[in-house]
Amino acid sequence: MKPGVMVSVMSPGTLDVLAERERQLEVEGWSSDHDDKHDSGEIASAAAAYALPDPSFRLKRNGEGQVVAVPRVWPWSAEWWKPKSRRQNLVRAGALILAELDRLDRAAERERAGK
Repeated sequence: MKPGVMVSVMSPGTLDVLAERERQLEVEGWSSDHDDKHDSGEIASAAAAYALPDPSFRLKRNGEGQVVAVPRVWPWSAEWWKPKSRRQNLVRAGALILAELDRLDRAAERERAGK
């Protein structure tokens, strides 16, 4: 899609992914600075965990000491694994992919600028 395409021609899925990314930023409080600290593939791994239709699981303890099954590719603690419906998980995966793409673009820009 070309930059500047009107929102009205975007599919419902595209709009939902963009809305979820906005929610991650506004409601969850994640920021570019926060995302930039995850430079070892964590964001992409989280996206993969939500995108997989039938992930393999491992057991992890959450912040309350309860054992929770999380996908093997899940990079963070168990309390952050919050699966929903298949479609909602794919929307989350798409939003996380956007976050990772933006992080990569910022890293490349810093490298070009010599920082």
